[in-house]
Amino acid sequence: MSLYAIVLLFLLGLGLIVKGGDWFLDGAVWIAEATGVPRFIVGATVVSLATTLPELTVSITGVLEGEVDLAVGNAIGSVTANIGLILGLSVLCIPSAVNRKQFDIKALLMLCAVALLTILCRSGSLALLPGLLLFVVFALYLFSNLHDAQSGAASRREKHGLRHFSRRQIAEKLGLFALGITGIIIGSQLLIDHGSALAVRLGVPSSIIGVTLVAVGTSLPELVTTLTAIVKKEASMSVGNIIGANVIDLTLILPICSALSGGSLAINRQTLTLDLPACLTVAVVALFPPLFKGRFYRWQGVVLLVLYTVYMILLIS
Repeated sequence: MSLYAIVLLFLLGLGLIVKGGDWFLDGAVWIAEATGVPRFIVGATVVSLATTLPELTVSITGVLEGEVDLAVGNAIGSVTANIGLILGLSVLCIPSAVNRKQFDIKALLMLCAVALLTILCRSGSLALLPGLLLFVVFALYLFSNLHDAQSGAASRREKHGLRHFSRRQIAEKLGLFALGITGIIIGSQLLIDHGSALAVRLGVPSSIIGVTLVAVGTSLPELVTTLTAIVKKEASMSVGNIIGANVIDLTLILPICSALSGGSLAINRQTLTLDLPACLTVAVVALFPPLFKGRFYRWQGVVLLVLYTVYMILLIS
């Protein structure tokens, strides 16, 4: 493929994720307004389920093709990127307060998922039966979200009554939402593939490409959603999306991969000694202050970005 074609497809991917992010977030905000469900809960459910599709696809494909390290590294690495890089940027730009009633249980479940995964993997593998404990965490997370969504919608109806929309309005908004996530996913793949090809043409070492474009690549939907949320001042949607995506990565994707790999998922030394400790560290730095103080601070964004940079350097070295 010619250099011009690579650049053109790279720019097309960039355009798709920018416009897709705009449509996707607008659709998510409309869902929150139309249903009365709090923005944080919409971000933690609908948005996070949509943005974790790349991680789910890559991990399952990796296991089926025998690339177990890729599957595990993708799931855990995506969580670290979501917190260290994406939440770090979000908190640095919008150091917002949190709704303790909605936030605390989700944050605690995410911390529980990281700690539980670290304990379960100590032997060097994630067995299917112990891995079902992660499914329990996911079930609790889903139940909590459904409860908050129901109570939020009921409260909205009491205060403002039911909002009525025509079928055309509903179809247009949901259509834009679907087009948005499709644009983000396709654009992300174009950006990863042709960004990597462009970097090779420019002489960038493959090791650096692996821990930048490819490592962050499956987290691009969360990154795009967060950057769009920052521009549109939708901090709750951004934080909910990141926490939800992380819970899904940790409690749903890895147990599924364990089942597909024959009941035991091998965990390599790097994951045990670097990836999981890094993931746990950024999770604690990100979630402890809002759990105790009820808000995110700008200094957390700085610390998270520094920690993620150190993690990237350790991976390369």
